[in-house]
Amino acid sequence: MDFQNGETLLVDKPLGWTSFNVVSKLRWHIKQKIGVKKIKVGHAGTLDPLASGLLVICTGKHTKKITSFINDHKTYTGTILLGKTTPSFDLETDFNQEFPFSHIDSEMIETVRQKFLGQIEQTPPIFSAKQIDGKRAYDLARSGETPEMKAVTIEINNIVLSTNRFPEIDFEITCSKGTYIRSFANDFGKALNSGATLVALRRTKSGEFSIENAKTIEAWIEEIQA
Repeated sequence: MDFQNGETLLVDKPLGWTSFNVVSKLRWHIKQKIGVKKIKVGHAGTLDPLASGLLVICTGKHTKKITSFINDHKTYTGTILLGKTTPSFDLETDFNQEFPFSHIDSEMIETVRQKFLGQIEQTPPIFSAKQIDGKRAYDLARSGETPEMKAVTIEINNIVLSTNRFPEIDFEITCSKGTYIRSFANDFGKALNSGATLVALRRTKSGEFSIENAKTIEAWIEEIQA
């Protein structure tokens, strides 16, 4: 592999790792293998530590492609739990409120699902990497502050839902860059006159790339060292 001229690596990021962790790990092994002190390595779209799945990593001259890869639509699968919320909209923080959900039926879910299709306004969660006056929103939130998050326009192309495990709802969503699935879960719960928390998330596609062609970090390290 020619890492300096450029390679695109599809990584299946495990739970608990930050996207930065993955980049740093692979960069170190690449530098050791080709005997350089510096090499450009970056990712095309952050995945939260509590999310797993497809992370597109570019090396060398391929890092010039990162912007176009970030702009690609993404597909996610996961699970939303109805009836409970957390400050972070996912399991990074503890449940803080409970809501009724016995009034929710399949017809109501379908009506709400359709409202989220197309271009919509979405407010990012305060526990996110958004910059607020030069600081990360999650740093402000973790220090007890409540940063003001501005709504942005996103696009949701497709939503497939399964209520076989109600009050958990399994989903597949295809959406534009900048979409926070945690915010979708929170907004979806509100739209159902209840509350909701994102309890599982996995990215399966990014543009033309698919999780089916991704390798684990360990497998990539073996290939780099070969």
